[in-house]
Amino acid sequence: MSTVQEIESAIVRLSPTEREAMRDWLDDLVEEQLELSDAFKAKVERARKEIADGEISRVRTPAATRS
Repeated sequence: MSTVQEIESAIVRLSPTEREAMRDWLDDLVEEQLELSDAFKAKVERARKEIADGEISRVRTPAATRS
């Protein structure tokens, strides 16, 4: 079994509260490692323009509210 499979297996056994805490930690870890590259800046600017123009193409829906 690979390390990723072991981690996935462990995650599904966590309580919802523990999964939320792990997700927050992982989000923080990823955010800290992000570089503000020109490509990333361009994506942010494009998203801001789409929102300003009313072209919201991607909306994240929390799993709890999905049907």
